[in-house]
Amino acid sequence: MLITLIPLFDRNMQVKAYSVFSQKANQFLNPLSMMTSQNDGATSIPGLDILNSMGIETISSDSEIFIPVSNVSIFTDMDSQCTGIPHERIVFLIDRTVPPVDMYVERIKQLKDSGYKIAIRKIAVNEFVNYAPILSLMDYVLLNNKKIVIEKAKIFFSKMYPNAKLIAGGIETQEIFEALKDTGGYDLYEGEFFRVPASVGIHEMAPVKVTYLQLLKVVNAPDFELQAAADVIGRDPALTISLLKMVNRVVKTAQITTIRHAAAMLGQKELKKWINTVVTEELYSDKPNELTRLSLLRARFAENLAVVFDMRMQSEELFLMGLFSVLDAILEKPMKEALEMIQLSKPINDALVFHEGPLAPVFDFMLRYEAGDWSEVSRIMLLKEFDTDEVFKAYEDSLIWYRNTIVG
Repeated sequence: MLITLIPLFDRNMQVKAYSVFSQKANQFLNPLSMMTSQNDGATSIPGLDILNSMGIETISSDSEIFIPVSNVSIFTDMDSQCTGIPHERIVFLIDRTVPPVDMYVERIKQLKDSGYKIAIRKIAVNEFVNYAPILSLMDYVLLNNKKIVIEKAKIFFSKMYPNAKLIAGGIETQEIFEALKDTGGYDLYEGEFFRVPASVGIHEMAPVKVTYLQLLKVVNAPDFELQAAADVIGRDPALTISLLKMVNRVVKTAQITTIRHAAAMLGQKELKKWINTVVTEELYSDKPNELTRLSLLRARFAENLAVVFDMRMQSEELFLMGLFSVLDAILEKPMKEALEMIQLSKPINDALVFHEGPLAPVFDFMLRYEAGDWSEVSRIMLLKEFDTDEVFKAYEDSLIWYRNTIVG
């Protein structure tokens, strides 16, 4: 099983939903799965399997979850797979493989009567009229900015199906997002835009960000001193409280009351990891929450992939690579310029700036996995003889780690 989560935002850049995209098997190791994909999941839906095994709270505490279903799996007994999952939080996502004929129209009505929502994507403009029986039942319609002129499509849907919420998808830049937002008419937005720097290099950084960058530079220097790091942390009340709480949770035998004592109890390696993680959260605090989440998920996922790629000795570098992989979007600067503001190793810089060096294969794999590029992910896994379950567990653990460690 392979899964990834795609966020959907409102106009204020707050995440309102996630799409769960999955693949049951490596299509190169099991080529028949490509020919039988329409029948795959006839008795179970991978997205619901994932929610049941991981718990919906691991993915999100309050957002809607979009689950793709096929023309076969749409007839699955959904209720038996949604035990403990609120129906109103599930949005079943269909596409053009579900034809506008009576049996499907009736099935969609049944699902809506059970409290589920329905969304549709990948409908061509010349199919809008034929799909009227289904479109009239939709809670959401996803319009892909890369495939169609969505402004014209928006006018059509606003007039013909005013009850359907519109999702502007395939948004590549902040500038496109701002333009679509200004025209109005869309409820949700999806695409790469949230992780791409906007107005590169023109913004002044707040003094607190400069301080955090200085701290990152201190702890990422070779053989930094624990006491020196502790003294810097002690200048920030929020960091001090956070460190003491964290160490007191971990160390049960004695109450930790000073920063230097806490730093000593953690040790250099763990203190460095904690500082990079917590300071990054603070550094990203004025940005969309999803950027912070993405940064931390990438950090843990990359660290977990160290075992898969047989790079255990580089796990710490991989963690930092993932953690700072969206630093350009945070500081609104080119990646090369952003990384010059903190002190990281050459392999991390080479991977993030030039997509080359020993860490680059992990970074590339992580990006393709995150985007749900299952064809390329499957090809890499076949060439490198990766185990599908091991890769899935690496990603699943990153979601659970984020939920338990960061969200609480």
